[in-house]
Amino acid sequence: MKIRNRIFLLSPANLGGLRASYVLKADAQSELARQLRLNGVTLGELFASLSSLYFRGKLAYARKFSAPPPGVLGSYVITANKGLVGPDEIVRCEQVREMAAGRIDADDDRYRTPIDLSCRLLVDQIQNSCEIVLLGSIATPKYVEPLLKIFGERLLFPVEFVGRGDMSRGGLMLRAVEAQTELVYAPVLNAIRHGARPPKLPPSFA
Repeated sequence: MKIRNRIFLLSPANLGGLRASYVLKADAQSELARQLRLNGVTLGELFASLSSLYFRGKLAYARKFSAPPPGVLGSYVITANKGLVGPDEIVRCEQVREMAAGRIDADDDRYRTPIDLSCRLLVDQIQNSCEIVLLGSIATPKYVEPLLKIFGERLLFPVEFVGRGDMSRGGLMLRAVEAQTELVYAPVLNAIRHGARPPKLPPSFA
């Protein structure tokens, strides 16, 4: 049976929080902050550190279950000012500050123009059979509106995300990676975007 191509779009870490402010301070002395100033770090490493469980879960899940067509990355991170960026792309302090200064708002051209361009370029690269799975919130229009406009019914999301908070989603994805069992996806188009909070995840002993 032919494996269906699948790539993931990851919502970003919060660059407006305390963790980000500590890393971006000019005199920050953590190893991550020093590397960010000197040689740069990968976007995935930075966001996994800032977001902890949620982004770490998204990144691990995407690396485990992506099946991209030739010449296409298995996952991309949504950014406030650069459109879709690969998680292994090196970023430096000034670039991250520019991202932090932007707003992820579907009505803000500084976000919307590059994300629209990135998505259109991606459409040109992928085959018709390739699915696009959003690992992020579908409850607000900031991700869904621009992505749906270009990807339409090909844009999917994990149905188990509905009703869960960020930490629960992160734990859910890490457990899926441990179990080597992919989550169930459904089209974002016409999906129920809000639901009752599901039971808490059982403790993980891995």
